[in-house]
Parts: sequence; structure tokens; C-alpha cells
Amino acid sequence: MEKLRQTLRVRKERAILVAAVPDGGDDLAELAALAESAGAVVVDRFQQRIRTINPSTYIGKGKAEQLRARVRQSKADVVIFDNDLSPGQIRELEKIIEIKVLDRSELILDIFSTRAKTRQAKLQVELAQLEYTYPRLARMWSHL
Repeated sequence: MEKLRQTLRVRKERAILVAAVPDGGDDLAELAALAESAGAVVVDRFQQRIRTINPSTYIGKGKAEQLRARVRQSKADVVIFDNDLSPGQIRELEKIIEIKVLDRSELILDIFSTRAKTRQAKLQVELAQLEYTYPRLARMWSHL
């Protein structure tokens, strides 16, 4: 997350937006506005109609590989999902896609952190980020 903010300050991130919805009716306009307010440039949109959520990648391995091809074609730096992803899904997607994957919640927390001005606001955002990140860190070192 911190790396994304640092990179955004140096140059604008090239982002692909992803929505996986049961009815295929999400237009990604709100997510695009959020990404742009975080400093990203939306270079592509990827919509996936799903009947069931894939537990390992959310969108399925085949669609994740299609997304990787679009990432390479558009030279994107980050993929932003309109859905909330589990820590395992983010890790698996990052392995397949080979770039940073964010979900909607992480993007919103990033926006709040860059906009917080008072010490209290900064601390509240940092606490929210830590609470969001904790479950993602808890299982990362299970191999030790």
C-alpha cells in the first residue's frame, strides 16, 4: 500500500479496473472515479460475469490469465477490483497477474490516508489500515 502511494507521487499509476458481478451490470464508473482521485490513470476495464465465486482467485484461473494478458498489453501497474477480496485471493491473483492487486476497500483507505490532514484523522486512517492489513499478515508467515 505504501509503495502504491509513493509511486503515485512520482508518476501516475496505470490501472486496470475489474468487476466480477452475477448479472454483468456494473459499469465501473464509481471505481474509476475512486482510482482517479487516488492518482491513477485508468487504461482498461475488465468485466466478468460470474455465477459462483472462485475461492482461490475470485474470477477463476482462466479469467485471471486473460487479465494478465491485458495487463501486459496495456502496460498496467496495478489491477483494482471493485469487489472485496480475501488475502489469499489477492496473493493468488498477484502470482498469476504479476503486478499489484488492490480491492475496493484498500483503494478507499489509500485515498483517506492521502487526504487526512489532522493528526487525529491520520491516526484513525492508520488504525483502519492496520485493522484491514492484520488478517492479511497473520497467515503470511505460516511457513516458518
